[in-house]
Amino acid sequence: MRIQSIQKEPRPAVFYSCLIAKMAVTAMVDEAVLTPKPGLVDAATTGSHQDMNIETLLTSAYALQPTFLQIALYSQGKQPSQMLREEIARIGREGEQIMYAATDGVNTHKGAIWALGLLASATAVCGIQASPASITEAAGQIARYTDRFCPLHSSNGLRVKKQYGAKGATGEAKQGFPHVIHIGLPALHKARKLGIYETSARIDTLVTLIANLDDTCILHRAGPVVLEEVKMAASNVLEAGGVSTSMGKQRLEALDHILLSSNASPGGSADLLAAVLFLDRISLFKES
Repeated sequence: MRIQSIQKEPRPAVFYSCLIAKMAVTAMVDEAVLTPKPGLVDAATTGSHQDMNIETLLTSAYALQPTFLQIALYSQGKQPSQMLREEIARIGREGEQIMYAATDGVNTHKGAIWALGLLASATAVCGIQASPASITEAAGQIARYTDRFCPLHSSNGLRVKKQYGAKGATGEAKQGFPHVIHIGLPALHKARKLGIYETSARIDTLVTLIANLDDTCILHRAGPVVLEEVKMAASNVLEAGGVSTSMGKQRLEALDHILLSSNASPGGSADLLAAVLFLDRISLFKES
């Protein structure tokens, strides 16, 4: 299906590309500083990670802005195609090397480069005033093309997918980010309508994603039994009314304890939260 761009023309493509890249980095920064996050690096703790802290995450996020800018610039005026898929993948792999250089070899944002790279490309294709649903649909179209130049090496995510049958980040993208568009964004919007403070609304959104996602980061570190325990504990937080309630806060601490004691981290859910925050910011954009 051909994507109809609704981008207004008076401003040049570079303006929109810079804006898209800035929004992608802002989403990563907002996800990083959100506190408290169970099992994850935040402004207070390093969660289940011994090789990174909040400064590492922020350094990585800001270093990646040129990567998202290149992706958005290349995608302007394009349609989903194998050529587009392969070129943004190439830029993304270069971005991974930038990330590793900025973090002394620590993998801070490989999953976010994949998810936000696709969404940045799709936003440039559709136009920055497109709906989140249109953007995720276009991102899914792009992801379903084969990258013939993808290095043939095994990864933690690939091994987990083969072992447990989880769809992982690739499957999520190919399906048009269903956990983002049907679970994460509605959870964020619902919390806001209830008048929940924005930080708590975002934490509740993360917890909602954890409760519903077969997170391959948890599967890799701790296996399927712990994954189900984590998903149940996350559901318990939501059943208590979320983290804005005293019981919800207690249950969030219990969720954090399960993750820390298992050395598990819901990194896939964190990447999807960044995707939610990116699309949310895009949806709030108005032409000045």
